[in-house]
Amino acid sequence: MAMAEQRNDKAGKSPASTAPRERGGWLAKIAPGVRNLVSKRETPENLWVKCPDTGEMIYRSDLEAALWVTPSGSHMRIGAAQRMRYTFDDGQYEKIASPVVVEDPLKFPDDKPYPERLKAARKATGEQDSMAIGFGKIQGQDAVVVVQDFSFMGGSLGMGAGEIFIKAAQEAVTRGCPFVIFTASGGARMQEGTLSLMQMARTTLALNEVKSAGLPYVVVLTDPTTGGVSASYAMLGDVHLAEPNAMIAFSGRRVIEQTIREVLPPGFQRAEFLVERGMVDQVVARADIPRVLASILKTLMMGRARSRAA
Repeated sequence: MAMAEQRNDKAGKSPASTAPRERGGWLAKIAPGVRNLVSKRETPENLWVKCPDTGEMIYRSDLEAALWVTPSGSHMRIGAAQRMRYTFDDGQYEKIASPVVVEDPLKFPDDKPYPERLKAARKATGEQDSMAIGFGKIQGQDAVVVVQDFSFMGGSLGMGAGEIFIKAAQEAVTRGCPFVIFTASGGARMQEGTLSLMQMARTTLALNEVKSAGLPYVVVLTDPTTGGVSASYAMLGDVHLAEPNAMIAFSGRRVIEQTIREVLPPGFQRAEFLVERGMVDQVVARADIPRVLASILKTLMMGRARSRAA
């Protein structure tokens, strides 16, 4: 130990005086202002979006400019606020408040409490429930529009959504304007049991009031529209439009094939297949929906005015 200390002393060094070697290479010698120019930049996680059909990575701003329709023609799912901005003139509309209902009436047992699921869905979407109501003009034509948001618990139909639909129908009657809905749902909400199934009948009765007032009810089917929703108000429109390749069904393909023990044809339950069978009137690209909707609504309202005059 003493010999080691002597060697260090001869070299003019001591163990305590040994300084750590400064690292950084040539980049550390550049002025700080210049070094910042070549420093690594953080890339936002959502800068690129993957096309669900082709797997192609698409720049997010380009996708937004294309109304969330990919170059391959895939119409990606969008939220209620986006849908209304794309539908109403200049993206301007009056948002109609959603009714408040009792939460978790059945005290549904689950691995995650139902109220927590609702809270998380509300935080993610900014909506009270799976439906939202707006009133505005579609190329000059007044309309009450309901949008079903699939990102809110799969667009499921429960008491809250049922009350929103009924309020929208009443608003259409009060304002004397057409009623339009964009559907997107996996069906009834299991956490509300029979109470959710009751909404199928309640929404149908609300539509009777709209039709008794001689007002048009137009349905735009988006991907996916299934279950109890397709078995009720989604198929009760005066006119049914659909976005390209939207899945429209009651139950899944595999369930049907296992039940009937047959292989279903290609494209079964898709919008284009259903146009050929008369269940859908027209498949319309997202960018063209406002124009087509306005033409239909103005024509139907014109017929209503003539019948009143007669």
